[in-house]
Amino acid sequence: MQDRSLALPPQPSTRPRTLTWGGRLALVAFVVAAISVVWVTNLLLTERHTILTRNRAEVRQALYSGNLLSEIQRNSIVPILLSRDPVLVSALNTDDYAQTSQHLISYIEEIGAAGIFLLDESGRVVAATDRSFLGSNRRQSPSFIDALRSNETLFNTTQNESGGYQFTYSRKIEVSGALAGVIVVQVDLAKFEQSWSGISDAVIVMNSEGQIILSTEPRWRSKTEAQALSVTDAPTAIERAFRLTSDWNAIPGEAYLGGEAVMRLESRLPFRGWRMASFTTYSSVREPVNGVLALEIMGFAILLAGVFYLTSRRAMSRAGLFQQESAGLRQLNAALQREIAERKRAERSLEVAEQTLLQSSKLAILGEMSAAVSHELNQPLAAMKTYLAGAKLLLQRKRPDEALASFGRIDDLIDRMGAITRQLKSYARKGSDSLEPIDLRDCVASALSMMEPQLRQRSVEITRTLPPEPVIVQGDRVRLEQVLVNLLRNAFDASKNVADPQIGILVSGGAQASVLVRDNGAGIEDLDTLFEPFYTTKAPGDGVGLGLAISSGIVNELGGRLTARNWSAGGAEFEMILPISQEGSLAAQ
Repeated sequence: MQDRSLALPPQPSTRPRTLTWGGRLALVAFVVAAISVVWVTNLLLTERHTILTRNRAEVRQALYSGNLLSEIQRNSIVPILLSRDPVLVSALNTDDYAQTSQHLISYIEEIGAAGIFLLDESGRVVAATDRSFLGSNRRQSPSFIDALRSNETLFNTTQNESGGYQFTYSRKIEVSGALAGVIVVQVDLAKFEQSWSGISDAVIVMNSEGQIILSTEPRWRSKTEAQALSVTDAPTAIERAFRLTSDWNAIPGEAYLGGEAVMRLESRLPFRGWRMASFTTYSSVREPVNGVLALEIMGFAILLAGVFYLTSRRAMSRAGLFQQESAGLRQLNAALQREIAERKRAERSLEVAEQTLLQSSKLAILGEMSAAVSHELNQPLAAMKTYLAGAKLLLQRKRPDEALASFGRIDDLIDRMGAITRQLKSYARKGSDSLEPIDLRDCVASALSMMEPQLRQRSVEITRTLPPEPVIVQGDRVRLEQVLVNLLRNAFDASKNVADPQIGILVSGGAQASVLVRDNGAGIEDLDTLFEPFYTTKAPGDGVGLGLAISSGIVNELGGRLTARNWSAGGAEFEMILPISQEGSLAAQ
């Protein structure tokens, strides 16, 4: 194909005309008016959206305060009820706490507390919703000490090792005027921190001493508000941000987080002098305002572009230029038509070649399938012949029951031959059937049963090493047995010229399932081409070289691998590795 390029004709040069003094004054007036409109719009919209944002933040903070107080008050009556619970009182009297923890767990979901603990008079945890705390001693905890000193329900706030705070109600339990134990209820206030962090920018709750006990920022806990705000960014960055925003009167910076001005709201909680403060960024203000300003600026820009277009229109005729461009387009169109015709001819030739290749592939697959069927059915046919001879002999000896057993085995072999043909078809189309949990020990036993007639012909020592527990994998039983029969058949053939033939089978589990088949034959000469189709070292008529290729394909489809190597003591060993099925292993146990 030739490379064709078309050169467009040169455009006539024109000199732009300059604006007159009147046009310049009109342009300046237009720009001043646009800036004024944008500035006034910014002030009005910023003030309006700031008020809306503050109102929403106040409503949100009131909702947060109500939820927090409701949770605290709801849990305050729990120790009183539990201190009178007959099950708990009876357990403290009898020192029988077998069912006490389960009794507390039955209350935990209904109450909504973080945890409940029952302490005896010495401060030892004898029952708890979290059984890991059973037996621990809380004699020195403030909740236990304060409960002993008062007859009322007491609230305590303690800081744990991770920096967070635990909130507990505690009350002592008396039986006949004597101390029997203490009930401690943990109030779950940490859940509010998670819910607040998904809605507000930052929320803190401070105690009467000004320390932060709840916060959407974990780094702020146990600090004062001033210390918490200082850890979010370097002071120089905050000061720089303050200088940059101090002249913007529309949005005054009430506080600064990370150098960004935020809106701060504070409210008092009618509980132990607690206070709540929330910080809301002005992004919810700037986003709608910037959207309107962007539309205004875009409108002015479009209007200004239209003015420039009208003032810069040229009166020169472009008919000649258009004619040259039309001629160039016609030449390009003709070149494209020729290229399209060439591509169509190439596509037709490609279709013919693809059909020829497809027919050749079908013929090759038919040849492979016929050879594979012949190879895979030799073993069941040989076993059937042996069983038929045995059944005939049993019938002659008037032992029909044993003969019927042989016929049953022949029927199983016929079913297996049908399954093998189906599996060979699935191999040809590279498909996989439904998988199920299978114990590899059962597959080994079935494969040895299939090879039993051949193994009886020669004295072969079979060594099986199987684990006591099941080795479960996800697979197809027939296909796995097919692989094992192929490996056993190869080991049987490899050791036929050895004076003392031996075949070893080792099944192991663990992170992966493994089946090792080992023989004491002559070994493998060419390991690189061992799993290629039609590669074989057997005499003509003994095999076509498809057994290992099919076996490798089956193991690969099941997510494993089939490897071969020469054994150091002589002979060859094949190892089939498959992933362990965790669900199947647990079900087998």
